[in-house]
Amino acid sequence: MFWNHKNVFITGHTGFKGSWLSLWLHQLGAHVTGYALRPPTEPNLFDLCHIDHFIHSIYADIRDRDHLQKAIEQANPDIIIHMAAQPLVRESYQHPVETYEINVMGTVHLFEAVRTLIRNQKSRVKVIINVTTDKCYENQEWSWGYRENDPLGGYDPYSNSKACSELVTASYRHSFFNPKHVQDHGVSLISARSGNVIGGGDWATDRLIPDCIRSLLNHEPIKIRNPLAVRPWQHVLEPLAGYLQLAQQAYGNGPKFAQSWNFGPLDHDTKPVEWIVQYLCTHWGSHAAYEAQNEAGPHEAKFLKLDCSRAKTELGWVPRWNLETALDKILEWTHAYQENQDVKEICLKQIADFQ
Repeated sequence: MFWNHKNVFITGHTGFKGSWLSLWLHQLGAHVTGYALRPPTEPNLFDLCHIDHFIHSIYADIRDRDHLQKAIEQANPDIIIHMAAQPLVRESYQHPVETYEINVMGTVHLFEAVRTLIRNQKSRVKVIINVTTDKCYENQEWSWGYRENDPLGGYDPYSNSKACSELVTASYRHSFFNPKHVQDHGVSLISARSGNVIGGGDWATDRLIPDCIRSLLNHEPIKIRNPLAVRPWQHVLEPLAGYLQLAQQAYGNGPKFAQSWNFGPLDHDTKPVEWIVQYLCTHWGSHAAYEAQNEAGPHEAKFLKLDCSRAKTELGWVPRWNLETALDKILEWTHAYQENQDVKEICLKQIADFQ
């Protein structure tokens, strides 16, 4: 198998997506080194699955460039997947400077670390994937999906910082990791933009699914801010499968894949918030309810959809689970958690089901 004994360096491995990815890569036989702050919530998937027992974890800040470079040098990775981020729109309104420092300069620090190690002949990195977001586009709230060559933008500091991270990636790809000169540096630099990921074990604040699960577990009505907002919902394993597929293809074929890629659901799975909440309430059981709030909060996009034609055509990636299945998997995970079952085993079972 491709991943067996590959050295993989993941930034942001203690987060929701990073925990799922670390678990999956370990199961595939990879040697994983994670670099991140401590898990941001309590409870959290990282601790529940005891992920630090089977991968090497480095608890540090992506803004610490020297520490990051030393960590990458010691890990000597074949592949780097950069997921460390301040990932919340509302948090970015409260802490914009920190959001830009992490999401933009953190990306610069990572690329500079690899560039320095290459210059000093201390790197064997062949693939870097910078994970950004569907929100990096200049959102016009139109009904068709954004393609990878559409203009970048972002209204709020989070979305805009991710657009900046995309621009940084493009600049480094042109200036230092140019696909035309891959024989000199050896690196395929890629960016991946995914839709709203959902899945068991997400406990973030101000995110729809975690807010719903907390309310259901506490026997409280779910309160929703923007019932008509439409997002490209997908189970977390969908884009992670795309990242793994991208890394594998780029490792063998290099420059062809050094570009940006969208990973989103099929059109019929782009649903409004209220549809999601109604489904969860209906399938949770008795006493599940919700109420819409007219909250005058900060601006959030009302409609967003991705065009994933490039990934489907050139990579052969397609979504495997429809939205109903994704939500059923979340309910399965949550009921297991509620019953004090081994959630790591539930995660591994769902990864096996997905594969």
